[in-house]
Formats: sequence, structure tokens, C-alpha cells
Amino acid sequence: MIVCAKQIQDPEAPPATFKVDPAANKVIPPAGVEPVISPFDEQAEEAALRIKDAQGGTIKVISMGLEMKRTVVLKSLSMGADELYLIEDPALAGLASFSTAYALAAAIKKIGEFDVIFCGRQAADWDAGQVGSGIAEILGIPSVTVAKKVDAVDGRIRVERVVADGYEVIEVETPCLITVSNELGEPRYPTMKGIMAAKKKPTTVWSAQDIGVDPSKLQARTKLLKLFVEERVGKCEMMEGETIEEAAANLALRLREVKVI
Repeated sequence: MIVCAKQIQDPEAPPATFKVDPAANKVIPPAGVEPVISPFDEQAEEAALRIKDAQGGTIKVISMGLEMKRTVVLKSLSMGADELYLIEDPALAGLASFSTAYALAAAIKKIGEFDVIFCGRQAADWDAGQVGSGIAEILGIPSVTVAKKVDAVDGRIRVERVVADGYEVIEVETPCLITVSNELGEPRYPTMKGIMAAKKKPTTVWSAQDIGVDPSKLQARTKLLKLFVEERVGKCEMMEGETIEEAAANLALRLREVKVI
């Protein structure tokens, strides 16, 4: 099993720490705030770990980025994964969804045979939700999205997939790709034993050249027009009246006027 995990800025950090460079259309990493693995990706690893607990197998985690903090990315090994592959190259920094999927697919091809690829349903920073399906398309394998439960049954993968009014059950042949949703439940916490064991597990670092990417396929297919922090201005308007009933009626009329009700 292969899990794709992305290091991101902590989505639970105070909003005041979030700043952007509007000229460069980039997010400015906040000082003093540690990055984390995208929570959806941790749930993707949890799905793989549950299969490993039940039936055995190995889990290889791939993470791509620049200046990744080892204490952060090693969490995947601490949780129970067996190997870690880090793709670090300036040529692969700040890629759009298609290019990210292309680079990760190239790394997966280099790793070799697999049964299942697990991805989070979306990254918790940009929330695009495109990379997992893109990897499946590039590799020519079936994919099932927004899984709340994943089991290996008789050589196939059975998925409970979230839909608007409940869930549907899908069985798919391997190799395949599954994107995992938060309905799966909380990922496990690394144990002290797992943290100590992670330091001895193999970690491989690759460049863009190592995984054989074609630079011409790294061109962005989308254009970010504007990145900005929304300004919110609060205003308070008091509804008056001779009586409580009149004030309430005036409030209702005002809410209707601004189309709240």
C-alpha cells in the first residue's frame, strides 16, 4: 500500500498568523507555527493501517515539498508505516494539481508494484481535491473517492463511499486508488515505541531527476489571479420601537429587507 501525505501549514493555527504576499500570490509561512501533515492524509494512512492490522502488508508513504521538517514527515512512520519517500526539488515547488499528480505518479511508478494508493480526499490547505483522481488517471487505474471505510475482501477492495444521503458500497479490483474522507474517524496517535522505531525505518530522498519527470509537463494548467485575505467588517444596527413588540416587528422588517429571512 502507498499513502500520499502532504506537509501543510497548521489549519488550527490562529487566523491572525495567516498572511499572504499579494504581489507574488503566495502564502507567507507563519513564524513559530509548526507545519503538520494534512489531516485528510493522516486519515488516509489510518485506512491503510487498519488493513495492515487486519491482514498484514506494508505501507510506503510519499511526501513532496521543499524544506520538509523531518519531525513532521516522520510522523507517518511513527504511526506505523514501513518506509518513507521524500521528493524534494525546487523544480517541484508550488505545483498546481495536475503537475503534482504527475510528479507523484512518476514516483509511484519508480517504487514499483502496489495494490492500493491512499490519498486524503483533499489537502487541508487549498482544498482542491484533484490530485488523487489525477494520479489514478495518469496511472490508468480505477479510483473511488470520499471513502468512510475501506476493507480488503477476497482480493478486492470494498469501500463505503460518502454520498449526500448516506453512503454507497463499492468493490473495486486492485491496483486502485482510494481517497479517504474524515468520516473514517480519527487517526491513531504515535506511541513512544512507534516514535523510537521510526528513526530506524528507511527514508529515501529523491529529486525530480530521480523520478524521471518531464519538465514540460510541470507547466501550470491553471492561473491564480488573486490571493488575498478577506477583510471582514462588522456593523451593529439597533432596532428601536415604543414597545418590545414594535421593536421586534421592525427587526423582522429589516431582516426581510436585507434578505436574511
